[in-house]
Amino acid sequence: MDLMDLLKVGGSLIQGNSDDATTGLDVGDIANALGGLLGNSEGGLDLSSLVSGLSQNGLGEIVGSWLGNGENASISLDQVKDLLGSDKITEFASQLGLSEESAAGALADALPQVVDQATSGENSIVEEMLAKVGGAEGAMNMLGKMFG
Repeated sequence: MDLMDLLKVGGSLIQGNSDDATTGLDVGDIANALGGLLGNSEGGLDLSSLVSGLSQNGLGEIVGSWLGNGENASISLDQVKDLLGSDKITEFASQLGLSEESAAGALADALPQVVDQATSGENSIVEEMLAKVGGAEGAMNMLGKMFG
């Protein structure tokens, strides 16, 4: 699954959530806004910032549930704001013409499932990322250099 497919999944989740403000939005517009929010400079998903943001804010157990095979833990509106930063939520909201509360709620609904799908199964984004650095061993070597 490539990044745009994943962002469209997120867009569909946001479009179909319980907030009437997101119902009429275009999935492509939501996907583009998500890409700006969650993407990195190489055109991929910035999972490392997301994961480090979760652990810095004491949300490690939550992200662990998203990365694992069990049920995905939910994240509150305040936790989404802590994770992504209010400025990014404001930018995401303005791109889509939403209130900041609707934007944070939409992200709280979609993020667990987007990260879960990005990191599970064959052809996941994580598998693609690992392949770029020489598999799990290459990733461990890279981490060893960073923290050694």
